[in-house]
Amino acid sequence: MKFVAEHETAMNNMNSALWTELLKMRRSKVSLFAALGFLMMPLAGGLFMVILKDPEAAKAMGLISAKAQLLVGVADWPAYFNFISQAVAAGGLILFSIVVTWVFGREFSDRTAKELLALPTARETIVTAKFIVIGAWSLAVTLLVFVVSIVVGQLIVLPGWSAELLASTFVGVMGCALLTLGLLPFVAFIASTGRGYMASFGWIILTMVLAQFSAIMGWGDRFPWAIPGLFSGVAGPRAEVLGVHSYIIWLATFLLGLAVTYRWWREADQTR
Repeated sequence: MKFVAEHETAMNNMNSALWTELLKMRRSKVSLFAALGFLMMPLAGGLFMVILKDPEAAKAMGLISAKAQLLVGVADWPAYFNFISQAVAAGGLILFSIVVTWVFGREFSDRTAKELLALPTARETIVTAKFIVIGAWSLAVTLLVFVVSIVVGQLIVLPGWSAELLASTFVGVMGCALLTLGLLPFVAFIASTGRGYMASFGWIILTMVLAQFSAIMGWGDRFPWAIPGLFSGVAGPRAEVLGVHSYIIWLATFLLGLAVTYRWWREADQTR
């Protein structure tokens, strides 16, 4: 009976923590604008496709077709989906990290961390609720971006459609989002230890620069923050650029990020 009562109490505390984080996310302008920014990606890709389909009309409207061709290539489904994959790989890391920074950092900038941790709820429960809400929001927004990209491509009437291409792109985009989520615990840790936003923003910039550098130098399969972009298929077939060691490194990074974040929230002396 005691075990059942403790289990029910833990479940009630988790439900309460999840509901609280959901309310914060729903009322937040940060998550809203981040989602809107993410949704601009398929629209931007669609605009490039329109320019490439009719360069003369694009020039007449003052649009630069040469830049669109440099960024995208040709106006077909493979090029369009490749653009979406690149956008999710780069934009996802930035926008998801911004949301994580807000979710964890706001507790200190708003000076609510001390009150939050004084509640009769385990600190681990609070952190878990934050991660669950962030993960659900990130995957939902990524799926929405993928659906919108299909609608935009159909409206433009792009050639080169195939079920195999659709399936491969879906795996690449959603897999990239999942792999990016595995890197977010470190952002949460930096936002927590930095007690605000600024330190984690610096961390985001640092990891993005290092990810680009490692990919250029051919070390991306060994650098966790470059792995999501490589998985998306931007650099070529993922089986050729990533190996088993890549996923082991990513998993170790994910678990280490979780461990240090949970330990900090469990043991840190919150005085502010």
